[in-house]
Amino acid sequence: MQRKSLAVILAAGDATRMKSSMSKVLHPVGNLPIITHVTAAAKAAGIERVALVVGRDAEKVAEAGARAGLECTSVLQSERKGTGHAVLMARDVIAEGFDDVIVLYGDAPLIAPQSLGDAIEARRNGADMVVLGFTAADPHGYGRMIVENGELTAIVEEKEATEEQRKIDFCNGGIITMDGNEAIALLEAIGNDNAKGEYYLTDVVSICRARGGRVIALEAPETDMMGCNTRAELAALEAEWQTRKRREVMLSGVTLSDPSTVYFSHDTEIGNDVLIEPNVWFGPGVTVGEGAVIHAFSHLEGAKVGAGAAVGPFARLRPGADLGEKSKVGNFCEVKKAEIGAGAKVNHLTYIGDAVIGAKANIGAGTITCNYDGVNKYLTEIGAGAFIGSNSSLVAPVKIGDGAYIGSGSVITKAVEADALALSRVTQENYPGKASVLRARAEARKAAKNTKK
Repeated sequence: MQRKSLAVILAAGDATRMKSSMSKVLHPVGNLPIITHVTAAAKAAGIERVALVVGRDAEKVAEAGARAGLECTSVLQSERKGTGHAVLMARDVIAEGFDDVIVLYGDAPLIAPQSLGDAIEARRNGADMVVLGFTAADPHGYGRMIVENGELTAIVEEKEATEEQRKIDFCNGGIITMDGNEAIALLEAIGNDNAKGEYYLTDVVSICRARGGRVIALEAPETDMMGCNTRAELAALEAEWQTRKRREVMLSGVTLSDPSTVYFSHDTEIGNDVLIEPNVWFGPGVTVGEGAVIHAFSHLEGAKVGAGAAVGPFARLRPGADLGEKSKVGNFCEVKKAEIGAGAKVNHLTYIGDAVIGAKANIGAGTITCNYDGVNKYLTEIGAGAFIGSNSSLVAPVKIGDGAYIGSGSVITKAVEADALALSRVTQENYPGKASVLRARAEARKAAKNTKK
């Protein structure tokens, strides 16, 4: 019979120190809500069900938690009476019957699925309870894990610890796995005889041992246990997440010229042999094909970059940008909701929005697709092999045929057939000697202004 696991995730914690208008677990790390990271880790660890203990922004937290694709049931903690009380709010879900119940924290997005899986496996292999801990670089403020003869005998809070116990650097990570059949009885046995009058989850360790249970501690990396109570801690989580993502990307066969300056999103997909130069930002929904080059200071979001394509430097790809193989979007260009055909070039100082550009077309510097009339957006179609001269304005909706040639400085408002040359300029007139007259007139005006001062 397949064993079943439930994760009870505490996501109703106090957000006062965040000084935020929303729940702290909704803040993003890698452009994904913190709580979604936690439920994703639970899913990857093989956990079948989640009970989300929610408070502030309950509906939004529940929605974000479910994004990982794991079945989530939300339970409301209307009163804050400690972590033990919070877990017991999931009593009805726990009572459905699970072999293992693991308690996680909704503000700790870096927990590794491997650590969760190890804790569940250890409990199934003979332990009645498993607690994850970590070796702290600075243990001050953490509960100390007292391990004797291979068993966890107690978790002692710093203010209650002896001088000898405070020397211990093995600290409580807060993640506890217990027998699902005993979970409710253990939780109900927690008392609130303490200075705060709260029900502490850590008390289940001594309760389990008093009932003859075997409790063990497993160690996980300290960074896995990082939580978030302040904006500074949120920044630390982001930094650690980015460090991990950069390493993952580089080990997959991608070159980062200056890793610490490149920022990824949770769903960024980068192909082999891609080169990413310094100061590049990837928003959600970006895929980059093999052998592409993302030059420095580029910003990509919701975009697809084909194999061998080049982007930037100083380029912006907005949602819907789709660059074909070996195409190029150069410096100071912006592309939005547009298909750039294979081998096409949008080299510099150009805006392409709501457009389809054919293969090997060339878009000259300063070209603009005028796609918006203040109310609606319209499509510009540019055929394969077309040449758009510099500083042209293409007023959508408009279609330019294959191989057409648009003269520089043109304003195109009508369709241009294939292989046609289109020019739209005021006729140029030259007036010999007039430059000196205009210059003298301007200097006279300037002198008059200075005299009045």
